Amino acid sequence: MSDFGFPILYALGLWWFSTGVVLYLDNLPGRTFRWTLLGGTIVLAIAIFGLVVTSASDTIFATYLAFSCGVVIWGVLEMSYFTGFVTGPRKTPCPPACSEWKRFGLAILTSLYHELAILGTLLFMALVTLEEPNQIGTWTFVVLWLMRWSAKLNLFLGVPNLNEDWLPEHLRYLKTYMSKRSMNPLFPVSVTIATVVAVLIVLKAMAPEMTGASAVGLILVATLLSLGILEHWLLVLPLPDEALWAWALPSRKHDDSTGEGHSEAGVDDSSACIRMHPRAESAQSSADTERRCRIQADSRLISNL
Repeated sequence: MSDFGFPILYALGLWWFSTGVVLYLDNLPGRTFRWTLLGGTIVLAIAIFGLVVTSASDTIFATYLAFSCGVVIWGVLEMSYFTGFVTGPRKTPCPPACSEWKRFGLAILTSLYHELAILGTLLFMALVTLEEPNQIGTWTFVVLWLMRWSAKLNLFLGVPNLNEDWLPEHLRYLKTYMSKRSMNPLFPVSVTIATVVAVLIVLKAMAPEMTGASAVGLILVATLLSLGILEHWLLVLPLPDEALWAWALPSRKHDDSTGEGHSEAGVDDSSACIRMHPRAESAQSSADTERRCRIQADSRLISNL
């Protein structure tokens, strides 16, 4: 059992860091997205190459590398969605008084192109690793895909914690396709099935005949699945999960076009400050005045924290 410690820590660390990177990049100003996508495309190409190379090797190092490639490929695809480059044909809020089935159909349209991209990527990964000794990268991607779909369905049916604050500004309309309820019938089913599968994978990894890279690969996948289960529980439990990625979630002090837009308290204070300078306001030459006022407002805000 002690041999499983490092794989568990590695999967936990990679999950935490990669999630934080995606959250950070997706919440940057929109003008940075083209560079994010360019860098992501390069990283994606490297990860796919790594997946192909490692699939032919059954060493422990190749297992870790294949697992990492699977996480990176998934992370780049998620980043392409949350930056708004690959989403779907619908980019507007759900109409009011919409039936459940219609809301479901419209919700699919908000991410249709992205889902097709994921399916195409999964098919490619399955083909290139088919009958190869190392398929951990593909199974990693499958686990992330299935748990994401389970989470999306639970958000659609209703959970207490929608985590809508995590959505970038340009995707805030997605909140209208979610439901806020104390529980939904799918949640216990999805969590139970995932837990049973995770336990079965761990038991298989602990079998006497499973040693070396095979056991490590199963533990990596089981840990990732367990983290997906944890993410499900965070949808219903009153826990401050955003604290895990506080370093990756910007304070939204800047918008995409002007670099302005502060917290509510900051806006109120800076607006009041500008009203104290009517000459600058009437002349509409308030760039310096507004900047000075916002600095003052931010200073007061920080001092109150």
